[in-house]
Amino acid sequence: MAKNNKSLSRRDFFHMTAAGMTCLTLTGSSSGQEKVQEHAPDTKQPPKIQTNVDEIKNIPKTGDSMPGKYPGKVVMLTAGSASSNGAINGNKVSECLKKGMLALTGKSDLRSAWSEFVKPDDVVGIKVNPIGGKLLSTKPEVVDVIIQGVLAAGVPKERIIIWDRRMFQLAEAGFTAERFPGIEISGTEMEGPNGEFYTTEGELWSLENIDREYTPYFADIEGKYDKETLPYMINEGKYSYFTKILTQKCTRIINVPILKNAGAAVTLCLKNLSYGSLSNTSRLHRLWNESVAEPCAFPCLRDKVSLNIVDGLQACYDGGPGANPKFIWDANIMMIGTDPVAVDTIGYKYIIKERMERGVQQLEDKRRRAFLENAENLSLGTCQEDKIDLHEIDMA
Repeated sequence: MAKNNKSLSRRDFFHMTAAGMTCLTLTGSSSGQEKVQEHAPDTKQPPKIQTNVDEIKNIPKTGDSMPGKYPGKVVMLTAGSASSNGAINGNKVSECLKKGMLALTGKSDLRSAWSEFVKPDDVVGIKVNPIGGKLLSTKPEVVDVIIQGVLAAGVPKERIIIWDRRMFQLAEAGFTAERFPGIEISGTEMEGPNGEFYTTEGELWSLENIDREYTPYFADIEGKYDKETLPYMINEGKYSYFTKILTQKCTRIINVPILKNAGAAVTLCLKNLSYGSLSNTSRLHRLWNESVAEPCAFPCLRDKVSLNIVDGLQACYDGGPGANPKFIWDANIMMIGTDPVAVDTIGYKYIIKERMERGVQQLEDKRRRAFLENAENLSLGTCQEDKIDLHEIDMA
């Protein structure tokens, strides 16, 4: 669809600002990299902001609730040369995920392994992370292999959805109907037929995509947005609403985040789920450690996410979660587990080690682990390394 110059300049602005910030602050660092305040944990210790997480703590779990079928177990694979300067070898990805799925489940064949997590009557949502465009997003080749596994478990193609928060970012990362024929591609925040986020009457095209009937995530902090710079933000105020893709469409979620830093922390399984499922998120970075973990305790996430597969074929150790080529490398790592807290703990350890080896930071700031501890306190998984059953497989 053709865009006028005004729309193009806005799109360029979104890329420059790491696709979704409310402000950009320049801070000193060993890399001199611009830091995106929206996406990184706040280093200050402000008064605790109240949320409504206590309202949902006592909702009974199901047999499928986090931390899932294999609590505390993480399979970490070194994928050899599956990524070479960002060029992905699909056969090597397939072999890597095959080994990982069999190791996680103890099954002898892939159909049985995938059937642990999805059933033929499920609507399976593959939650990707596309905010880095083609440079640093969930790789389509990884999703290809996941789709083959879901199909092998008996789920028909028309019951598979690739989704994320913003439709235009999905397209930019390569998730299109042409690339994935027969698979639904769905986003919450989207442009309409006029190529704009707003109708000619001034209404958001995306307004009907959030579920106002489902219990929203409340945080006692206001979100205010400028239509010209953040036109895709669906609502302001103190409530963040879950997407209908999650609450009404999908019965199972396979979470496929990227391995990358967020300041001196990481943005992996938990953040890909929480921020990718909610509206009105920019304000939530002021309570980053809480808002990354707490939304995952709501049943629509807690009870539906059956598997986490971290795409670390390419990763970034600084400048994340945006995509700056200077800090991206072929890590060729994949991590698989049902326990998002355990997976994030291993990913956090890996990224912090990389940052220290590259001189970005000298010591671990243990305050950056608070989101993991919050998630553990919500019984979403474990962040205690002595309780994590780590299986390392070297495909090289």
